[in-house]
Amino acid sequence: MDEEYDVIVLGTGLTECILSGIMSVNGKKVLHMDRNPYYGGESSSITPLEELYKRFSLPNSPPDSMGRGRDWNVDLIPKFLMANGQLVKMLLYTEVTRYLDFKVVEGSFVYKGGKIYKVPSTETEALASNLMGMFEKRRFRKFLVFVANFDENDPKTFEGVDPKTTTMRDVYKKFDLGQDVIDFTGHALALYRTDEYLDFPCLDTINRIKLYSESLARYGRSPYLYPLYGLGELPQGFARLSAIYGGTYMLNKPVDEIVIEGGHVIGVKSEGEVARCKQLICDPSYIPDRVRKAGQVIRVICILSHPIKNTNDANSCQIIIPQNQVNRNSDIYVCMISYAHNVAAQGKYIAIVSTTVETNEPESEIQPAFELLEPIDQKFVAISDLYEPTDDGTESQIFASSSYDATTHFETTCNDIKDIYKRMTGSDFDFENMKRKQNDVFGEDEQ
Repeated sequence: MDEEYDVIVLGTGLTECILSGIMSVNGKKVLHMDRNPYYGGESSSITPLEELYKRFSLPNSPPDSMGRGRDWNVDLIPKFLMANGQLVKMLLYTEVTRYLDFKVVEGSFVYKGGKIYKVPSTETEALASNLMGMFEKRRFRKFLVFVANFDENDPKTFEGVDPKTTTMRDVYKKFDLGQDVIDFTGHALALYRTDEYLDFPCLDTINRIKLYSESLARYGRSPYLYPLYGLGELPQGFARLSAIYGGTYMLNKPVDEIVIEGGHVIGVKSEGEVARCKQLICDPSYIPDRVRKAGQVIRVICILSHPIKNTNDANSCQIIIPQNQVNRNSDIYVCMISYAHNVAAQGKYIAIVSTTVETNEPESEIQPAFELLEPIDQKFVAISDLYEPTDDGTESQIFASSSYDATTHFETTCNDIKDIYKRMTGSDFDFENMKRKQNDVFGEDEQ
């Protein structure tokens, strides 16, 4: 371990593993350490089920009705992948897909007035949906056509909207959309967690709705994908990529000290040895003095023996409860997966409820979601602090990732990865840089 590296990475969360994979592909010498004996850090999948009970300090062990413990792989942080989103591009470019299998999530639903409805996102679905009256449907269809044809480089598609100055609130007005439609467009299609976006320029929202529609168009049932055996497979896939390019991995390795000289990092001390480095990437837990708390997220893992009502018995789905519907500032999300994804015993379902904490009684904040899931066999409640770095790392060359937020997809995580990459290298992140080299060092020639 006593040698010089270009980059040392601490923690094997998804953000850290993707960055270590990219740095290795780009020819950097990388050492990747984790104080835990398992991959994934905050974003790991826990197996067997007994381990989950231990982790949440439940007094008893799982009842026999839960099936075999080793049939379970339970994500601590629930997220899906947008089929046309940035993480899927990263997986395809690096060919990490060769280590993983994905399934399409069966449906996306939105909550309105105590009931759940399928999210309409194509013209045909919009016209058949019970979420809107007949005239509203026509206006919504016009809006969807406008978004689908919109091209920021072609002013002929703008229809009087200026992507950089017109607010989204004004675009909704232009199409005369009512509050309910605005709710599910902003929260279930554009996937915003709050309503702040209404007063920002509309380009970002239009692009988000396009991403949703294009992701949906790939597989038809929903825009989301989920890996068999759980999200813990993702960091491991990128770790394998890093290893193929010569990255060194050490799990169960305590980090005693980050060594700093003259204001910037020069190495990491572990068990009496110092590994030297020019740059350091880590998750917030390794540098508590260089991060600030930016809120809290509550996540509740619920084990069920039945699919969720009114979802057509889907074996996986997402439900979004827009904040307006339940008098909150931020949305509540439910991600549901099941035995069909090799993450639970036969006939069992895992629904994970999450939201940004707004009061002193976080569990009662997500009551509307629990009502949709009843009866619940077992709950595991986690309230986590969200951390973000206090500086951009240019001075110290220590680059910290931000905690995983309450969103149910990986777009914000990918933005963080691109942001760290830019701060580390000084150049914009380019997916081309992630392509495996023509002749892999280890003879894994491109097929």
